[in-house]
Amino acid sequence: MELKLKKPLAFFDLETTGINISADRIVEVSILKVLPNGEEQVYTKRINPLMPIPAESSMFHGIYDDDIIDAPTFQAVGQEIADFIGDADLAGYNSNKFDIPMLMEEFLRAGVDFSLENRVFVDVQNIFHQMEQRTLKAAYKFYCHESLENAHTAEADVRATYEVLKAQLSKYEGAVYEDKHGKQSVPVVNDVQALSAFTNLSKPVDFAGRIVYNEDGIEVINFGKHKGRPVKEVFEVEPSYYAWMQNGDFPLYTKKCLENIWNSHKAAKKAAKSTEPIHAAEDKKQAKKDFQKQENKSSATEITNDMLASLKNKFG
Repeated sequence: MELKLKKPLAFFDLETTGINISADRIVEVSILKVLPNGEEQVYTKRINPLMPIPAESSMFHGIYDDDIIDAPTFQAVGQEIADFIGDADLAGYNSNKFDIPMLMEEFLRAGVDFSLENRVFVDVQNIFHQMEQRTLKAAYKFYCHESLENAHTAEADVRATYEVLKAQLSKYEGAVYEDKHGKQSVPVVNDVQALSAFTNLSKPVDFAGRIVYNEDGIEVINFGKHKGRPVKEVFEVEPSYYAWMQNGDFPLYTKKCLENIWNSHKAAKKAAKSTEPIHAAEDKKQAKKDFQKQENKSSATEITNDMLASLKNKFG
């Protein structure tokens, strides 16, 4: 089954030095961009992370320090990657929790202006885990009835992800899904918007999961002592929490999202203050005048008997 697309959909996969979004770096990126007319465009690039690749990571993806010694840095190719993706929606395998926040971290470090606004995100792993709960290799075998060769190379994985999604659309066409509240639906349909909704059930704001949307669409803290509280409410009761997170060991994109909420909060408070009724301000001004007049009156010199006697002698 071919995808029905209204705009390009970029499947991408990253190989990295590790899984710490804040500290680790990308060593290879591969993007398969599928256009609405079915045309496919592929971009694959190895990247020098400017740090040693741990042995356990090299054993996982097969990329060693010697393989990337002459490769460009992300700083050098970041804009090229952003330009290749363009305005495409994003798709991947476990991309919502790892690849998207990792990619955004690299873009921010490199100073590349890449926005996630006006995009939707399809995480093929979430469809798989919610419907079958297995791994990519098992998913490929299960859905495509073939063994995945060259697993954990970026291009092989990203193409397998694309094939798995198409097979999922065929397998689950008309299939009923029941969520934890007992609500039934047919979520796996050939529509990127619907797939995005189904694969983003946790509704993250920052993709790292530190800030999420609640059922009312309000940004809430998702960890620590303020877990479950609206972010703007936390700003009101503990303004220093914003500074603590900005200076803490949080992903750069989490900090950027937090800054956007902070600025929105300040702007709303400023707007509320500036829209105070004019007559209320005039009442305050008049009250001040009345108070000053009363003060002046109360401070007038007290008339004494001597003053009255003096006036009587003067005017008879």
